Amino acid sequence: MSLRRTIAALVLLAAPLLSPAAVAEPIATNAQHVYIKDFQTGSVLYDKMADERLGPASMSKLMTVYMLFDALKRGDVKLTDTFHVSKKAWAMQGSKMFVDIDSDVPVEDLIRGMIIQSGNDACIVVAEGLAGTEEAFAERMNKKAKEIGLTNSNFTNSTGWPDPNHYMTAKDIATLSERLIVDFPKYYTYFAETEFTWHGIKQGNRNPLLYRAGSGVDGLKTGHTEEAGFGISVSAVRDGRRITMVVHGLTGMQQRADEAGQLLDWAFRETGNYTVASKGSVLAEAPVEYGGSKTVPLTVSQDLVLTLPRSEREKLNAKAVVATPVMAPLAAGQELGKLVVTVPNMPEATYPLVAAQDVPEMGFGGRIFTNLNRLVFGAPQ
Repeated sequence: MSLRRTIAALVLLAAPLLSPAAVAEPIATNAQHVYIKDFQTGSVLYDKMADERLGPASMSKLMTVYMLFDALKRGDVKLTDTFHVSKKAWAMQGSKMFVDIDSDVPVEDLIRGMIIQSGNDACIVVAEGLAGTEEAFAERMNKKAKEIGLTNSNFTNSTGWPDPNHYMTAKDIATLSERLIVDFPKYYTYFAETEFTWHGIKQGNRNPLLYRAGSGVDGLKTGHTEEAGFGISVSAVRDGRRITMVVHGLTGMQQRADEAGQLLDWAFRETGNYTVASKGSVLAEAPVEYGGSKTVPLTVSQDLVLTLPRSEREKLNAKAVVATPVMAPLAAGQELGKLVVTVPNMPEATYPLVAAQDVPEMGFGGRIFTNLNRLVFGAPQ
């Protein structure tokens, strides 16, 4: 007989947000591409053409920054080291840090030049400093991109300068943004700086949401080309919860700022994270055959935190499903069944239920006594 026991303590919560369709009324947007994720659970809150290739423009500088942070973390480079400015780097057009030709620039200043000032010249200085040439650096970028999970990206330069073979997707930009946060917490703080002065020229960070009170935004990067339009990758923390977002294909700076701000507010307002079950908490008990105890408590092996629409949180139903009785001996952590979580109009989700403690097998005498009982009284129901 299977045990199908509703866990009353979970009824007030709700099921995980597994796709944009899980939100009844997604906010409208003029952006061509949108990808919004909850950082902790990985739940996708909004997906609009997130797998379509796009021209990332300066958002691809995030990959150049990743390469430099990776070199710093390995110890191959120090913040106080300097890279030489070639004629190619000095002459590069577009957004600039304004480095001097044949000068040597500290790595830490180049970081700020790339992130805050979006300097194309700074990116080429870094590319040449790490790989000798920008072409060789692009090859390294592509190799590293595959290693960190970018599945639909290709880099031909360090700056995001338009090239038909230089592309990313909104999903890949979001993945790269998350990797910067996770892999380099020591250096991620540069993304929150709002201004930097080099060569007597002060420039403000191009990320407009850094300046919005209450936004919680602490990075990452904007991008713009005439062909691709205006885009932004941002990450924000409110009340301890982080959301990452990529918005792309807008027509102007103000529209980018407004739409990105509205989408971010919507994500925090309409969805939330909820702990459905805590590691070690007893959710149900299953009868044990030939065990030193008659039942075994069931739990989850790690805290189960789900992202869900706030409007659906009270409609959750959770059941422990176990084929019983289970046979002793049992070891703590041994998977014995599933926690099945459902909510109307959303996909069913299942999570492993494990034994919360060891249950030794009963001794020889106990087995004989149990078998005799069965002969006389029948198997327990």
